[in-house]
Amino acid sequence: MSAPTFDRLLRRISPRIQHRLAVTLRFLASGISQQALAASYQLGISTVSGIVREVCRALWEELRADFMKYPQGDDWEVIRREFWQQWQFPNCIGAIDGKHVRVRTPANSGSCFFNYKSFFSFVLIAACDACYRFFFVDVGAYGRDSDAGVFARTDFGAQLIRGQLPLPPHAPLPGMDIVTPPVFVADEAFPQKVNLMRPYPGPVLSEDQKVCNLRHSRARRVIENAFGVLTARWRILGRAMECCTETAEDITKACLILHNFLAANDQGLTETDRYIPHTMCDIDGTSGEWRELVQGDTNFQSSQAYTAARATQDGLAVREIFKEFFQTDQGMIHWQEQHVRRGTLGHH
Repeated sequence: MSAPTFDRLLRRISPRIQHRLAVTLRFLASGISQQALAASYQLGISTVSGIVREVCRALWEELRADFMKYPQGDDWEVIRREFWQQWQFPNCIGAIDGKHVRVRTPANSGSCFFNYKSFFSFVLIAACDACYRFFFVDVGAYGRDSDAGVFARTDFGAQLIRGQLPLPPHAPLPGMDIVTPPVFVADEAFPQKVNLMRPYPGPVLSEDQKVCNLRHSRARRVIENAFGVLTARWRILGRAMECCTETAEDITKACLILHNFLAANDQGLTETDRYIPHTMCDIDGTSGEWRELVQGDTNFQSSQAYTAARATQDGLAVREIFKEFFQTDQGMIHWQEQHVRRGTLGHH
Protein backbone atom coordinates (compact mmCIF):
# COMPACT_ATOMS: atom_id res chain seq x y z
CA MET A 1 0.00 0.00 0.00
CA SER A 2 1.39 3.39 -0.96
CA ALA A 3 1.79 6.15 1.61
CA PRO A 4 -0.94 8.37 0.05
CA THR A 5 -3.34 5.42 0.03
CA PHE A 6 -2.53 4.64 3.65
CA ASP A 7 -3.17 8.27 4.63
CA ARG A 8 -6.47 8.24 2.77
CA LEU A 9 -7.52 5.08 4.59
CA LEU A 10 -6.47 6.51 7.93
CA ARG A 11 -8.59 9.63 7.34
CA ARG A 12 -11.61 7.43 6.59
CA ILE A 13 -11.38 5.42 9.79
CA SER A 14 -10.01 8.10 12.16
CA PRO A 15 -13.50 9.22 13.31
CA ARG A 16 -14.16 5.68 14.54
CA ILE A 17 -10.80 5.58 16.35
CA GLN A 18 -11.54 8.98 17.91
CA HIS A 19 -14.96 7.71 19.00
CA ARG A 20 -13.43 4.69 20.76
CA LEU A 21 -10.96 6.95 22.58
CA ALA A 22 -13.76 9.34 23.59
CA VAL A 23 -15.87 6.47 24.96
CA THR A 24 -12.94 5.21 27.03
CA LEU A 25 -11.89 8.62 28.36
CA ARG A 26 -15.45 9.37 29.46
CA PHE A 27 -15.62 6.01 31.21
CA LEU A 28 -12.33 6.60 33.05
CA ALA A 29 -12.92 10.25 33.95
CA SER A 30 -16.59 10.09 34.97
CA GLY A 31 -16.72 6.72 36.70
CA ILE A 32 -20.00 6.02 34.91
CA SER A 33 -21.02 2.36 34.79
CA GLN A 34 -20.48 0.43 31.57
CA GLN A 35 -24.26 -0.07 31.34
CA ALA A 36 -24.93 3.68 31.49
CA LEU A 37 -22.05 4.36 29.12
CA ALA A 38 -23.40 1.84 26.62
CA ALA A 39 -26.85 3.41 26.77
CA SER A 40 -25.53 6.95 26.29
CA TYR A 41 -23.59 5.95 23.17
CA GLN A 42 -26.27 3.50 21.97
CA LEU A 43 -23.81 0.62 22.03
CA GLY A 44 -24.03 -2.88 23.42
CA ILE A 45 -22.47 -3.52 26.82
CA SER A 46 -20.12 -6.14 25.39
CA THR A 47 -19.07 -3.64 22.71
CA VAL A 48 -18.30 -1.00 25.33
CA SER A 49 -16.39 -3.52 27.44
CA GLY A 50 -14.28 -4.49 24.44
CA ILE A 51 -13.59 -0.86 23.54
CA VAL A 52 -12.53 0.04 27.09
CA ARG A 53 -10.26 -2.98 27.42
CA GLU A 54 -8.58 -2.49 24.04
CA VAL A 55 -8.09 1.28 24.33
CA CYS A 56 -6.77 1.05 27.91
CA ARG A 57 -4.18 -1.49 26.83
CA ALA A 58 -3.23 0.64 23.82
CA LEU A 59 -2.80 3.76 25.98
CA TRP A 60 -0.43 1.94 28.34
CA GLU A 61 1.54 0.23 25.58
CA GLU A 62 1.90 3.32 23.37
CA LEU A 63 2.64 5.93 26.06
CA ARG A 64 4.63 3.92 28.58
CA ALA A 65 8.05 4.32 26.95
CA ASP A 66 7.80 8.13 26.98
CA PHE A 67 5.71 8.80 30.09
CA MET A 68 6.65 6.05 32.56
CA LYS A 69 10.40 5.94 32.08
CA TYR A 70 12.62 4.65 34.83
CA PRO A 71 15.04 7.51 35.65
CA GLN A 72 18.54 7.40 34.19
CA GLY A 73 21.64 9.52 34.79
CA ASP A 74 20.66 13.18 34.95
CA ASP A 75 17.00 12.27 35.58
CA TRP A 76 17.94 11.32 39.13
CA GLU A 77 19.66 14.65 39.69
CA VAL A 78 16.54 16.51 38.56
CA ILE A 79 14.39 14.51 40.99
CA ARG A 80 16.89 15.02 43.80
CA ARG A 81 17.04 18.79 43.17
CA GLU A 82 13.24 19.13 43.00
CA PHE A 83 12.70 17.32 46.30
CA TRP A 84 15.14 19.70 48.00
CA GLN A 85 13.79 22.85 46.35
CA GLN A 86 10.10 22.06 46.81
CA TRP A 87 10.02 19.96 50.00
CA GLN A 88 13.40 20.68 51.66
CA PHE A 89 14.30 17.01 51.82
CA PRO A 90 17.86 16.39 50.60
CA ASN A 91 19.10 13.47 48.50
CA CYS A 92 15.54 12.18 48.04
CA ILE A 93 14.92 10.40 44.75
CA GLY A 94 11.28 9.40 45.12
CA ALA A 95 8.31 8.64 47.36
CA ILE A 96 6.79 5.14 47.49
CA ASP A 97 3.41 3.82 48.62
CA GLY A 98 0.81 1.15 47.92
CA LYS A 99 -2.97 1.08 47.44
CA HIS A 100 -5.61 -1.62 47.36
CA VAL A 101 -7.76 -1.47 44.21
CA ARG A 102 -11.17 -3.04 44.77
CA VAL A 103 -12.66 -5.36 42.16
CA ARG A 104 -15.79 -7.40 41.73
CA THR A 105 -15.39 -10.99 42.92
CA PRO A 106 -13.05 -12.60 40.37
CA ALA A 107 -14.15 -15.94 38.94
CA ASN A 108 -12.34 -18.98 40.35
CA SER A 109 -10.04 -16.86 42.52
CA GLY A 110 -10.70 -18.65 45.80
CA SER A 111 -9.35 -16.43 48.54
CA CYS A 112 -6.33 -15.11 46.67
CA PHE A 113 -7.72 -11.61 46.16
CA PHE A 114 -9.51 -11.44 49.52
CA ASN A 115 -7.58 -9.01 51.66
CA TYR A 116 -7.76 -8.13 55.33
CA LYS A 117 -10.42 -5.45 54.79
CA SER A 118 -12.95 -8.02 53.56
CA PHE A 119 -13.16 -7.11 49.92
CA PHE A 120 -11.52 -8.47 46.83
CA SER A 121 -8.62 -6.37 45.64
CA PHE A 122 -5.27 -6.24 43.98
CA VAL A 123 -2.39 -4.08 45.12
CA LEU A 124 -0.79 -1.16 43.29
CA ILE A 125 2.73 -0.16 44.36
CA ALA A 126 4.12 3.07 42.90
CA ALA A 127 6.97 5.56 43.19
CA CYS A 128 6.76 9.20 42.12
CA ASP A 129 8.96 12.28 41.79
CA ALA A 130 8.57 15.63 43.58
CA CYS A 131 6.04 16.82 40.97
CA TYR A 132 3.51 14.00 41.46
CA ARG A 133 4.60 12.03 38.36
CA PHE A 134 4.88 8.26 38.68
CA PHE A 135 8.05 6.58 37.40
CA PHE A 136 7.56 3.07 38.76
CA VAL A 137 4.32 1.11 39.08
CA ASP A 138 3.56 -2.53 39.80
CA VAL A 139 -0.06 -3.61 39.43
CA GLY A 140 -1.78 -6.85 40.27
CA ALA A 141 -0.42 -8.51 43.41
CA TYR A 142 -2.97 -10.35 45.50
CA GLY A 143 -4.78 -8.14 48.00
CA ARG A 144 -4.03 -10.30 51.03
CA ASP A 145 -0.37 -9.21 50.84
CA SER A 146 0.94 -6.23 52.79
CA ASP A 147 2.47 -3.32 50.90
CA ALA A 148 5.91 -4.29 52.15
CA GLY A 149 5.45 -7.92 51.17
CA VAL A 150 4.25 -6.99 47.71
CA PHE A 151 7.06 -4.47 47.27
CA ALA A 152 9.73 -7.06 48.04
CA ARG A 153 8.38 -9.27 45.25
CA THR A 154 8.60 -6.63 42.52
CA ASP A 155 11.88 -6.46 40.61
CA PHE A 156 12.25 -2.82 41.66
CA GLY A 157 11.57 -3.53 45.34
CA ALA A 158 13.70 -6.67 45.52
CA GLN A 159 16.69 -4.89 43.98
CA LEU A 160 16.21 -1.83 46.21
CA ILE A 161 16.05 -3.92 49.39
CA ARG A 162 19.14 -5.92 48.35
CA GLY A 163 21.02 -2.76 47.40
CA GLN A 164 21.27 -3.81 43.74
CA LEU A 165 19.10 -1.12 42.12
CA PRO A 166 20.85 1.23 39.67
CA LEU A 167 20.80 4.49 41.62
CA PRO A 168 22.69 7.78 41.49
CA PRO A 169 25.87 8.10 43.56
CA HIS A 170 26.06 9.26 47.15
CA ALA A 171 26.03 13.05 47.45
CA PRO A 172 26.85 15.63 50.14
CA LEU A 173 24.02 17.15 52.12
CA PRO A 174 23.35 20.79 51.11
CA GLY A 175 25.98 23.12 52.51
CA MET A 176 27.87 20.32 54.25
CA ASP A 177 30.67 17.82 53.67
CA ILE A 178 28.62 14.90 55.01
CA VAL A 179 27.73 12.44 52.23
CA THR A 180 24.61 10.25 52.25
CA PRO A 181 23.16 7.68 49.89
CA PRO A 182 20.12 8.69 47.83
CA VAL A 183 16.89 7.65 49.55
CA PHE A 184 13.28 6.90 48.73
CA VAL A 185 10.76 7.90 51.42
CA ALA A 186 7.95 5.53 52.44
CA ASP A 187 5.57 4.86 55.32
CA GLU A 188 5.72 2.29 58.10
CA ALA A 189 4.63 -0.55 55.79
CA PHE A 190 8.11 -0.55 54.27
CA PRO A 191 11.43 -1.55 55.86
CA GLN A 192 14.17 0.91 56.80
CA LYS A 193 17.07 0.28 54.43
CA VAL A 194 20.08 2.25 53.22
CA ASN A 195 18.14 3.65 50.24
CA LEU A 196 14.64 3.40 51.74
CA MET A 197 13.66 5.67 54.63
CA ARG A 198 10.59 5.30 56.84
CA PRO A 199 9.65 7.46 59.85
CA TYR A 200 10.78 6.77 63.40
CA PRO A 201 8.22 4.37 64.89
CA GLY A 202 6.43 4.52 68.21
CA PRO A 203 4.53 7.07 70.32
CA VAL A 204 7.47 8.17 72.50
CA LEU A 205 9.98 10.10 70.40
CA SER A 206 12.54 12.81 71.06
CA GLU A 207 11.89 16.24 69.58
CA ASP A 208 14.69 15.67 67.05
CA GLN A 209 13.01 12.44 65.94
CA LYS A 210 9.65 14.19 65.67
CA VAL A 211 11.22 16.90 63.51
CA CYS A 212 12.78 14.25 61.30
CA ASN A 213 9.37 12.56 60.96
CA LEU A 214 7.80 15.91 60.09
CA ARG A 215 10.34 16.54 57.34
CA HIS A 216 9.98 12.96 56.14
CA SER A 217 6.18 13.34 56.06
CA ARG A 218 6.39 16.49 53.90
CA ALA A 219 8.37 14.59 51.29
CA ARG A 220 6.31 11.41 51.54
CA ARG A 221 3.04 13.34 51.09
CA VAL A 222 3.99 13.74 47.44
CA ILE A 223 2.97 10.14 46.72
CA GLU A 224 -0.21 10.57 48.79
CA ASN A 225 -1.08 13.62 46.70
CA ALA A 226 -0.16 11.88 43.44
CA PHE A 227 -2.60 9.09 44.29
CA GLY A 228 -5.14 11.72 45.38
CA VAL A 229 -4.97 13.61 42.08
CA LEU A 230 -5.13 10.31 40.20
CA THR A 231 -8.37 9.26 41.89
CA ALA A 232 -9.89 12.75 41.76
CA ARG A 233 -9.31 13.05 38.00
CA TRP A 234 -10.15 9.45 37.07
CA ARG A 235 -13.35 8.73 38.97
CA ILE A 236 -13.47 5.12 37.81
CA LEU A 237 -10.91 4.53 40.57
CA GLY A 238 -13.28 5.86 43.25
CA ARG A 239 -15.36 2.70 43.55
CA ALA A 240 -14.96 -1.04 43.16
CA MET A 241 -14.30 -2.05 39.56
CA GLU A 242 -17.26 -3.84 37.98
CA CYS A 243 -15.19 -5.98 35.65
CA CYS A 244 -12.79 -8.89 35.69
CA THR A 245 -9.49 -8.43 37.50
CA GLU A 246 -7.43 -8.37 34.31
CA THR A 247 -9.51 -5.53 32.86
CA ALA A 248 -9.35 -3.67 36.20
CA GLU A 249 -5.56 -3.84 36.01
CA ASP A 250 -5.64 -2.48 32.44
CA ILE A 251 -7.94 0.35 33.55
CA THR A 252 -5.66 1.22 36.47
CA LYS A 253 -2.55 1.30 34.26
CA ALA A 254 -4.36 3.47 31.68
CA CYS A 255 -5.27 5.98 34.40
CA LEU A 256 -1.67 6.03 35.64
CA ILE A 257 -0.20 6.68 32.22
CA LEU A 258 -2.84 9.33 31.39
CA HIS A 259 -2.00 11.02 34.71
CA ASN A 260 1.65 11.30 33.69
CA PHE A 261 0.81 12.30 30.11
CA LEU A 262 -1.46 15.16 31.21
CA ALA A 263 0.86 16.28 34.02
CA ALA A 264 3.69 16.52 31.48
CA ASN A 265 1.53 18.80 29.33
CA ASP A 266 0.68 21.27 32.13
CA GLN A 267 3.52 23.63 31.24
CA GLY A 268 2.22 26.76 29.53
CA LEU A 269 -1.43 26.13 30.43
CA THR A 270 -3.51 28.52 32.50
CA GLU A 271 -4.20 27.51 36.08
CA THR A 272 -7.80 26.53 35.27
CA ASP A 273 -6.70 24.34 32.35
CA ARG A 274 -3.93 22.52 34.19
CA TYR A 275 -4.33 18.85 35.07
CA ILE A 276 -2.67 19.56 38.44
CA PRO A 277 -3.40 23.19 39.39
CA HIS A 278 -1.54 24.46 42.42
CA THR A 279 -4.66 24.28 44.60
CA MET A 280 -5.18 20.58 43.80
CA CYS A 281 -2.43 19.33 46.14
CA ASP A 282 -1.61 19.85 49.81
CA ILE A 283 0.50 22.87 50.65
CA ASP A 284 1.82 23.17 54.21
CA GLY A 285 -1.23 23.79 56.39
CA THR A 286 -3.72 23.76 53.49
CA SER A 287 -5.43 20.65 52.21
CA GLY A 288 -5.51 20.02 48.48
CA GLU A 289 -8.79 20.15 46.55
CA TRP A 290 -8.48 16.47 45.67
CA ARG A 291 -9.42 15.58 49.24
CA GLU A 292 -12.94 17.00 48.80
CA LEU A 293 -13.33 15.38 45.39
CA VAL A 294 -12.65 11.87 46.72
CA GLN A 295 -14.74 12.09 49.91
CA GLY A 296 -16.93 9.02 50.18
CA ASP A 297 -14.78 6.95 47.83
CA THR A 298 -14.69 3.26 48.65
CA ASN A 299 -11.70 2.34 46.52
CA PHE A 300 -7.95 3.01 46.50
CA GLN A 301 -7.60 2.26 50.19
CA SER A 302 -4.25 2.45 51.95
CA SER A 303 -2.75 -0.65 53.49
CA GLN A 304 -2.24 -1.10 57.21
CA ALA A 305 -1.33 -4.77 57.02
CA TYR A 306 2.38 -4.94 57.74
CA THR A 307 4.93 -7.67 57.50
CA ALA A 308 7.84 -7.98 59.89
CA ALA A 309 10.23 -6.44 57.38
CA ARG A 310 13.51 -5.88 59.15
CA ALA A 311 15.51 -2.70 59.22
CA THR A 312 19.24 -2.88 58.61
CA GLN A 313 21.79 -1.24 60.89
CA ASP A 314 23.19 0.68 57.92
CA GLY A 315 19.68 1.92 57.12
CA LEU A 316 19.11 3.06 60.69
CA ALA A 317 22.43 4.92 60.62
CA VAL A 318 21.41 6.76 57.45
CA ARG A 319 18.20 7.96 59.10
CA GLU A 320 20.24 9.26 62.05
CA ILE A 321 22.34 11.37 59.66
CA PHE A 322 19.20 12.96 58.22
CA LYS A 323 17.80 13.57 61.71
CA GLU A 324 20.96 15.43 62.70
CA PHE A 325 21.02 17.41 59.43
CA PHE A 326 17.51 18.75 60.08
CA GLN A 327 18.86 20.35 63.30
CA THR A 328 21.65 22.27 61.53
CA ASP A 329 21.47 25.81 60.15
CA GLN A 330 21.77 24.37 56.64
CA GLY A 331 19.02 21.81 57.13
CA MET A 332 16.37 23.26 59.41
CA ILE A 333 13.12 25.03 58.46
CA HIS A 334 12.45 27.93 60.81
CA TRP A 335 8.95 26.76 61.77
CA GLN A 336 9.66 23.06 62.28
CA GLU A 337 9.96 22.96 66.09
CA GLN A 338 6.82 24.96 66.80
CA HIS A 339 4.77 22.83 64.44
CA VAL A 340 6.11 19.62 65.92
CA ARG A 341 4.91 20.89 69.31
CA ARG A 342 1.53 21.77 67.79
CA GLY A 343 1.35 18.51 65.89
CA THR A 344 0.77 20.27 62.55
CA LEU A 345 2.66 20.55 59.29
CA GLY A 346 2.40 24.33 59.44
CA HIS A 347 2.89 27.11 56.90
CA HIS A 348 5.94 28.60 55.29
